Amino acid sequence: MFIRQLSYLVALSQAQHFRRAAAMCNVSQPTLSGAIRSIEEEFGLPIVRRGRRFEGFTPEGERVLAWARQVLADCEGLRQEASASRREVSGCLRLGAIPTALPLVPQLTDACLRDFPGMRHEIYTLCATQALRQLAELDLDVGLSYLDDPRLREFETIPLFRERYVLIARDETALAGRTSLSWHEAAKLPLCLLTGNMQCRQGIDAALARAGTSASPRVETDSLMALYAHVRCAGLFSIVPHSVLCLEEMRDELHAVPLRPALHREIGLILRDRQPRAPLLDAAVASFRSVDLQRRLDALLPV
Repeated sequence: MFIRQLSYLVALSQAQHFRRAAAMCNVSQPTLSGAIRSIEEEFGLPIVRRGRRFEGFTPEGERVLAWARQVLADCEGLRQEASASRREVSGCLRLGAIPTALPLVPQLTDACLRDFPGMRHEIYTLCATQALRQLAELDLDVGLSYLDDPRLREFETIPLFRERYVLIARDETALAGRTSLSWHEAAKLPLCLLTGNMQCRQGIDAALARAGTSASPRVETDSLMALYAHVRCAGLFSIVPHSVLCLEEMRDELHAVPLRPALHREIGLILRDRQPRAPLLDAAVASFRSVDLQRRLDALLPV
């Protein structure tokens, strides 16, 4: 069995369509279909459910697919090991970040881009559930998310910083000179908040509940930029992690005040709990850990 045949199988799982999978692999559809049939013949198992179009994998096919992902990941790790033995670190690091952590990514990748010219990055915005699934399926190398998720017991986690929540307004006059607000006071303002399925919003709702109140936002969105636009242009208020203040437009064009009592939540890296790590991932993790995110982000908090 050729490694290339396994790569066709993984591409089909990603594309969920024979023609699109073939295009991803730069081969014809008959070539891809024939390669997958040859795997089925070698194992004597039906792997793909076929009708007039691709209908998914059989239970046996799902197990073969899991092994195929692992074999391909190990082959990539071997290639990187050979590269590292020549004192080169090269390849593509795939990172998935939850939306509120996305502004932090350039602060982490900056050192990698400088120190490892042969390293490339693919950055994806994913909810925590998607990131964990793609990590488990070897479609991601590392995630960036909250570390208080009980599902992380099966993963390795590396804390990077503790975020604190702030209320943001269009300008200082909107808060009449206040230097901090209680959660109860914040809940009474016309708010634009992230949607309830997002972990950031769930933390906000929990903090409001502990304060004996709740929010009825005028606008909800899953986009930080849409949230920013509604605060900047529609005169609404919002509650966000202080890490988003590293976005220049947030820092320079909006006014932020801390909320009390302070709500702290830990953000960090999430990786498959597996050794040895590929040299590319090892180099990236070491580079990420060298960045003092806490100091950089805390410096953005209003005094």
